[in-house]
Order: sequence, then structure tokens, then C-alpha cells
Amino acid sequence: MIPDAKLKSEYGLFINGSWQPVADGKTFDAFCPATGNKLASCAEATPADVDAAVNATWKKTTVKERAALLNKIADIIDAHTDELAFIETLDNGKPIRETKNVDIPLGAAHFRYFAGCILAEEGSATILDNT
Repeated sequence: MIPDAKLKSEYGLFINGSWQPVADGKTFDAFCPATGNKLASCAEATPADVDAAVNATWKKTTVKERAALLNKIADIIDAHTDELAFIETLDNGKPIRETKNVDIPLGAAHFRYFAGCILAEEGSATILDNT
């Protein structure tokens, strides 16, 4: 089943709960490699945009809240696997079976992995090799 992917013509940055334009106005265009059709214009984040996002949310959250947010992102990815896989296939030309069964699930798994990492962080370092 192919989902109905309703792409916007332009995407900004999601910062502090709302979509915002990039600080310097720069965007890049995404094209479908199979047809050459433009999919959307996407904001090209600057260091100032990253700082704004960190200061708006991440900086004010505890480790437990950060882990919960990362897990929530993974849950949202899982809930929209079909749609995201279709969009990913349009964007990169991979077969839908790969984007649906590998790329999108691994994306969610990465968010869960890092949620676990930050919860497990206890402040020490281990030297793995003496070289």
C-alpha cells in the first residue's frame, strides 16, 4: 500500500514547538531522482539556528526529560513508518522495501539507542586501547 504523502512545498525548522524560517533564509531543494520533480525546499540550518534550538528546549531539560523526548520521537517515527518510508523513497530512490524495513526502523532505533546512552552516562571514561 502506498500512503498519501502530502508534502509541503517548503519546510522550515521546528524550534520551540513551532516551524520557523532559517536565520539567513538559505534553503536547499530536494528532488525525486526517478522523475526529477522537485519535492520541497528545506531550510539549511545555521549555527545560530542550532543554538536557538538548544537554548529553547534542550538546555532547559533534565537527562530523564531528554531521554523521554528522544523515545517520543522514535514512537512518532514508528507510528508513521509507511508515510516516512514513502517520502524517503521519493527523496533517495531506494526501493520502498528498504526504506520501510531498514531505514525508517533504524532511524527510530537510533533515537532509542541515544535515549539509553544518556540515561546510562555516569560521568567516567574508559581507555579502550593504550596506543
